[in-house]
Formats: sequence, structure tokens, C-alpha cells
Amino acid sequence: MRLGVVCEYNPFHRGHLYHLRESRRAVGEDAAVVCVMSGDFVQRGEAAVFSKYARAEAAVACGADLVVELPLPWCLSSAEGFARGAVGLLGALGVERLCFGSESGETGAIEELAALVCSEAFLESVKARMRADGTLSFAAAREAAARERLGETAELLGRPNDILAVEYCKAIRMGGYAMRPFAVKRIGSGHDRSEGEGPCSASELRHRLCAGESVEGEIPPEAERVFRRESEHGRALLRRDALELPMLARLRSLTEEDFLALPDATDGLGQRLYRAVQEEPCLDAIHAAARTKRYALARIRRLCLCACLGVKKGMAEGVPPYARVLAANERGRASLRDISRCAQIPILTKPAAVRTLPENCAALFSLGAQAHDFYVLGRPEQTERRPGEDWRTGPALL
Repeated sequence: MRLGVVCEYNPFHRGHLYHLRESRRAVGEDAAVVCVMSGDFVQRGEAAVFSKYARAEAAVACGADLVVELPLPWCLSSAEGFARGAVGLLGALGVERLCFGSESGETGAIEELAALVCSEAFLESVKARMRADGTLSFAAAREAAARERLGETAELLGRPNDILAVEYCKAIRMGGYAMRPFAVKRIGSGHDRSEGEGPCSASELRHRLCAGESVEGEIPPEAERVFRRESEHGRALLRRDALELPMLARLRSLTEEDFLALPDATDGLGQRLYRAVQEEPCLDAIHAAARTKRYALARIRRLCLCACLGVKKGMAEGVPPYARVLAANERGRASLRDISRCAQIPILTKPAAVRTLPENCAALFSLGAQAHDFYVLGRPEQTERRPGEDWRTGPALL
């Protein structure tokens, strides 16, 4: 049995540990846990505090068996694109169960919503609402339209993890994957909040790490050792503005046509973002100038990163054409041998092997490698900013 998990682990904390343990308990202790994890840049439109290599190693040290990378265009996509890419990777690797964290923990309600939002008629009703109210975001219009049909069940579309859960189930349906979903109810602080009992949210932990505050007891010891090593070697991005100057330099070098070619830069958003870049002194000001009621802040941040990293519209269509292994333990390596015999896409364990794959695979890998070269510019230790690390680094084998 292969159990799939979609994650960012930014950073890995005890809430994630709880999710892994509950997921394995639900499907069987002998299940191999296969994680699809975002790379150095995450879906909220930010650089991860620790690199993809460190986060993958920490995940395996804490109970995951195999971690593969979600390529850059899908990491910086909307919830729909992010889910489609991640679930598509898991489906191509023959994963039979998908377990995800959820505020509600209600698998049936999540699947019911997924079936609704797949409907073309429903999508048309959402678009009609947006045309009638030019300030209404897609998320708000979708939740309102779902409430008309499903009543209180539609409230799930207002909760961050439940939204992703719906998108995962939608991706399973749309892709026709033989994969059964299972929701694990989230415990502790809510997404982007610190109140409540139980584990802190990843957002709160990032805040503490960047402020130099203690996170003792919130990060499992096995992960804490990995993250402490990264910090001691000057490889952690513990300043919120670590990449601001290189981002501003890149953004100011682009033309208006470059902004128009970005993913999701529709309805004048590309021009709006271009004007903000030409007028504003810092990233926060650019984000604020481009943002409106219709465009969420995370979308603006993702667009800025896409502009800096060369991600253009159409790159996150379909599913990733290969799976790159970042870390594995003994059970993960055994599962990988089985997966390799039936996988629908190539599996990369050696970076150089991508040169033997079709041109689209090599181009996608190069895009990610260039993004990692950009990421390391934020490292405080100058000697850790050497380019080409993606081409030199193989999986962490624990």
C-alpha cells in the first residue's frame, strides 16, 4: 500500500508529525508514505525558510518514506493547479490512498463539494456572479454559489485546508485516478493563526524563527537537528526580506509584455502589477498597490515570484512530466523499486539523467535549477550561494 501526502513542510512541525501518524494508522502501519513536496518556493508566494533538500530530509527523518519534488510552475500555481500537479504526480507513481489535513475532517462532505465544483454548469454560475459584481473574487463567488446548492456544507470553501482538500478530490475525479481520499482533522492553531491548544501553525513557527525566538517543543527533535544544522551553516532564510533586493532588480528589468505573459495575470492584473513595479520602492508596496478585493495577496505574491523566476502562463498545464526524488529511507527505496516498474513518468534519482529525457523535462528541470540558484542568494553565508547546486545534489538517503 502506498499512501500519498501533499506537503510544503515549511517547516516540518509536530502537527505534521501527527498527520503522518494518523494517516498511516488509518490505512495500515505497513503503508509506504510518499510525499509530494513543494520546492524552494511555496504556494503562498514566498521562499521557504529552509531549502527543499533540508525539508525533505527532515520529513523522512520524522516518518515519511519517500519525498519527491513538485516542480516550480505547480508550486506557484493557484490551489487548483497546485492540487492538479501534486495529485497527478502521486497518481503517476501508483499511489492508492491520499491523506490530507482538513479543518473539518469530513471526507464525505469534501468529496460532495468536489463533485459539485467539477460541474461546468456550476462554474458558469460562479462566472455569472463575478460578472454581476466586478469586485467579487472567484473564491467568494464559488462559496456563495455552493451555499445555494449545499447549504452549510459550502462553509468548507472558506477554510484554507478544506479548500485544498476539495481541490485534491477534484483532481482525483478529473484525472480519473484510482486513489481514495481520506481527511485527517487538523489539530492546534488554524492556518496563519497562533491561537488554540495543540501544535502551532507553520506560519507562527516561521514568525518565531525569523524573530530569533524559541520553537522548542514545536518541531520534532529529528527535524530540529536538520534545521539547526542548516541555520548554523548559514543556509536558512531567516529574514523575511532575504530575497527582496534580487527580486526588485529582476522585476524592474522586465517589460510590460513579460508581466502580461504571467500565469493568472488576467483582467488587467498584468498591467496593474507592471505599473506597481515601476512606481513602488519595495515588495510590500508593490503587493499593496496591485492588490484589490478581487485579487488575493497570495496571488499577487505568486505573480511576483513567477516574474522573477521565469514562470509563464501555460507551464502548469496538465501534470509534471517526471518525478525527482529528494529523500528516502529504506522502505522508501524499496517502494521506489516497485514504483519504477509501473510508473507512468520517468523517476529522477540523479540530476544529470534529466539530459536523457525529452526536451520538456530538461527545460522544466533547468527552470527549477535556476530558481534554486536564485533562492541561495538569500542565504546569509556567502560561501553557500554558489550556483549549480540542483545539478550536483542527489537524494538524501536515510
